[in-house]
Amino acid sequence: MEVINYLPESFFPGVVLDKENGIFEISGRACPEDPIEFYKPVFDWLDDYSEAPLEHTVFTFNMTYYNTASSKAIMMLMQRLEEIANDGNKVTVRWYYQEDDEDMMEAGNDYNEMIDVDFELIPLTA
Repeated sequence: MEVINYLPESFFPGVVLDKENGIFEISGRACPEDPIEFYKPVFDWLDDYSEAPLEHTVFTFNMTYYNTASSKAIMMLMQRLEEIANDGNKVTVRWYYQEDDEDMMEAGNDYNEMIDVDFELIPLTA
């Protein structure tokens, strides 16, 4: 599979989807004007990946901020991860947040309650 590797850039998050090396990550600030359009290649990649996923997919979210519009796209992404898990594959979501950022911690808790995959909330110290 082709690797997706977007560097973080002002309002756009960094995205790495690399099946060969088992790296699946979204990081930085996520507030594109049209998040569905921005994430379309990510959704397409995950749809292709779901046909032959790794035995264990560990997807990392390490965002410092995301806007309300991006929350829907993130949920759509998480639903794809849940579908991979529902097909009998192991999926773990790692949600990193700064330990003093209650909003990001609560967002992780909310996503954890909405999807049925292994979910790790991981505080980071400054």
